[in-house]
Amino acid sequence: MAIGLTNSSSLKLPKVISPTAHGVIDYCHAAFFFAVGMFCRRSNKRAATAAFVTSGFIVAQSLLTDYRFGLKPVIPFETHGEMDRLFAAGSWLIPKVFGFEGTPAATIFSSNSLAESTVVAATDWDSERAHREARAA
Repeated sequence: MAIGLTNSSSLKLPKVISPTAHGVIDYCHAAFFFAVGMFCRRSNKRAATAAFVTSGFIVAQSLLTDYRFGLKPVIPFETHGEMDRLFAAGSWLIPKVFGFEGTPAATIFSSNSLAESTVVAATDWDSERAHREARAA
């Protein structure tokens, strides 16, 4: 089966990432940005701050999502998906907002836009499987 455009502006990917797998990816994503913050804390304080804020946001969002790895399920999984879409769309702006554009660390945030968009596009946000997993959490 070929992956193709469903219309002129959106790419349709197979929904291969379950809510449980998405939760694992979320915590790995947060750990990655925490590591970026630790790596940049002496050489680029603005990038480190942005990375720590990003990591904290991802952890807080994850802990509050109604999936297997959420601690207090107040954010529906579908809403988590909308938040991820917004984050993916705006991640490339973080270096500009925090004042470190043009640095190697800025490339990490730009690349994150693509990586996050891919995860969002491949996640099964609203199928019956997603709802079963959310109820089991």
